Amino acid sequence: MLIKDFYTIKTLEHDDGKAVANIKINKDHAVFKGHFPGNPVTPGVCMMQIIKELSEQILSKKLFMASASNVKFMAIINPEKTPDLELSLDISETETGFRVKNITKFTDIVALKLSINYKVI
Repeated sequence: MLIKDFYTIKTLEHDDGKAVANIKINKDHAVFKGHFPGNPVTPGVCMMQIIKELSEQILSKKLFMASASNVKFMAIINPEKTPDLELSLDISETETGFRVKNITKFTDIVALKLSINYKVI
């Protein structure tokens, strides 16, 4: 975990390129003291790191992000109000590594959609 104690994996189920992870963001993490005081917002780059770490765990491979597309932050993830997230991952092998399509939700609200191409390192 790049950012120690930033989140906890509650469940992670995967089969045949499909995965669903339920995580809990640590609302007391130091990152929220600066992003933003009194109105915490989960940084998008942190969400992208979580997706990478989950993908690495599922694939048992170290990954490097080569490109990202269709990145859409659709709702603010406030760790005080909505710390519990569901991340759906659709993982497929490519000629150069893996493509991961993600949808991140809290309750029934889509907060993030993206597609990332990773190279294996």
